[in-house]
Amino acid sequence: MNKKFSSNILNHNNNKILFTPGPASLSFENLQDIRPCFGRGDNEYEKIENTVLKRIKRISGHNEIIRLQGAASLALEILTYNFLFGKVLIIKTGFYSDRIHSMSISAKNKFKNIKKIDYVDYSQIDNLIGSYDWIFACSVETSTGFKIPISNLYRLKKKMKSKLALDATASIGLEKDHELSDVSAFSSCKGLFGLTGASFVVFNKKPQNEIDSFYLNLFNHLNKKMTGPYHIIYSLNKILKNYNDYLYAVKINKNIFLKKMDSFLSYSKENQPLLCTFVKKKIKRKSNKVVLYQSRAKINGSIVCHLGEVHLKRQSKGKILDFIE
Repeated sequence: MNKKFSSNILNHNNNKILFTPGPASLSFENLQDIRPCFGRGDNEYEKIENTVLKRIKRISGHNEIIRLQGAASLALEILTYNFLFGKVLIIKTGFYSDRIHSMSISAKNKFKNIKKIDYVDYSQIDNLIGSYDWIFACSVETSTGFKIPISNLYRLKKKMKSKLALDATASIGLEKDHELSDVSAFSSCKGLFGLTGASFVVFNKKPQNEIDSFYLNLFNHLNKKMTGPYHIIYSLNKILKNYNDYLYAVKINKNIFLKKMDSFLSYSKENQPLLCTFVKKKIKRKSNKVVLYQSRAKINGSIVCHLGEVHLKRQSKGKILDFIE
């Protein structure tokens, strides 16, 4: 039964070849552990959830975590409302930094904890003076294929005497140094290689903001007062146990693509994210089975993402790159 099931999943992956930023290609392990479950009084599920959340905290380097039934946008909104206060600096990198900027304006208007927001392009951060209570940034901006090393943001945090919040949706599990952030938010379906439908906020110190909302109040999620992403938690169990095998497939695809497209690259090695690559070239598909990434930003080129052979783990050889030109 397992062999037939695994073969069916492989066929599905062969019939739809993804060059998108998540979810990744579908693995047998994504579905292997899913079973009937409930969040209270189900000892088997509670044991699995504790194991999965510990593994995610180990990846991020934080002490606390909440799990949410929803996209990364939900986790980011909860982060914004519950943690940010005072004077906030947001680093501009593209569509997704625009999104956290909009969320921060909404938080400022609704809850009054944020007093001032500055939205500054990443190229201008060396010119900044003064101090901020919070810096908020997308460490990997998928819409432009650009990475800000988290260590650079940490140095800015020290210079500005601030705390650091990250939209880690496209960086968690793929990039280093997330432990340098005070709080990060992300989903289950990119660098954690899970199914869509769950998101997480990780942090070390609990927030001080008082939020007049049941669903958007972080403490209600911390105290598990609503239904969690139970089946997604189950689906992450085997995936995170073998996490390095899946990561290997992403690295192989990234490295082969960089070599193939060397003359079309825009960014330095420091600013190259593992998840995706921006090239100054219109990428075309050779087969109708291919799904290309359509950036939400206006870009003069293409962005190719590298999660399409994740299901092959250490057997990945970048063969799907033969389907694009």
